[in-house]
Amino acid sequence: MAQRIPDLIHYHAPRTRSLTIRWMLEELGIQPELRLLNLEKGEHKSAEFLAINPMGKVPTIVHKGVVITETPAICTYLADAFPDAALAPAMDDPARGRYFRAMFFYAACVEPAAADRAFKREAGPSIQIGYGTFESMLEGLKDIIGAGPFILGERFTAADVMLGAGVGYLRDFQVLPADSVLTGYVERVRARAAYQRTVAEEAVLLEQLAAQA
Repeated sequence: MAQRIPDLIHYHAPRTRSLTIRWMLEELGIQPELRLLNLEKGEHKSAEFLAINPMGKVPTIVHKGVVITETPAICTYLADAFPDAALAPAMDDPARGRYFRAMFFYAACVEPAAADRAFKREAGPSIQIGYGTFESMLEGLKDIIGAGPFILGERFTAADVMLGAGVGYLRDFQVLPADSVLTGYVERVRARAAYQRTVAEEAVLLEQLAAQA
C-alpha cells in the first residue's frame, strides 16, 4: 500500500512526460494528491495552473508549498526527499557522480538530438551544439547505460526512471535505433512491477478523461 503524502501535489496529464513522475512515485511507494489536467480542454492553460507554472506544462509538483518543474529536477528532488526508498546514492557516495550524469543526460543531450533528428532540423555546427552530433550522443548514452543491468550496475535508481522512461519513449517511436544496448535496457526497466502498475493506472486515467468529453 502506497504511503499517502498529504503535502505533495502532482499535476498530471496522461500521454505526456508526466508519466515518468507517476512511475517515480510508484517506485518510491508514495501517493500524492493527484490533480488530473485535461489538455484537450486546455486546463493546463487555466489561470489557476498558470499561477503555479507559467509555462502551463506538466509534470509539475508542489511539495510543502514549493513548486518543482522539469522532469529530471522532479525525479532528483523526490529521490532525496524520500530517502527510505534508496533511489539515490548517499551524498558521500562517489556513485552520485555517475547518477547525476545519467539523470541529466536525457534532457540535456538525448531529447534535443532526437528532436532535431525527428523533425529534420539543421542542428548547426557540432562544436556549438550541446549534444555534439546524433552519433556522439548515442555513444554517450550507451556509455552511461554501461554493462547493466542498470546504470549503477545491480542497483536501480531514480536515474533509471528518468533515462529509462525517455529512451523507451523514443525507441517506441523509432527515433532511436534498434541498438541491442538500448533495447535491452528498456526491456529491463519496463519489466519492473512499478512500471507495469503505472502503465495500468494510466489506462484508467485515460478512461476518466474520455468520460469527461
